[in-house]
Amino acid sequence: MIKPIVEFCISNLASGSQKALEQLEKDPNLDIIEYGCLGYCGKCAHMLFALVNGEVVKAETPEQLVEHIYEHLEENPMF
Repeated sequence: MIKPIVEFCISNLASGSQKALEQLEKDPNLDIIEYGCLGYCGKCAHMLFALVNGEVVKAETPEQLVEHIYEHLEENPMF
């Protein structure tokens, strides 16, 4: 089974998305990946974000980011 991929930028983790990553890592149905840079520096400097199956999902707080990621997965199923 192919799992959804959630990618985090290490700079954004330092800006606050680390809590979201830690919560999402508990979900065995997700593949969580950390990168040095995802190339979204403009977004990274101004908000918390992650790439979910290649699409940007953003939020103002780690809790909102987790919520938005799950909403995105529901609205955009892989199959």
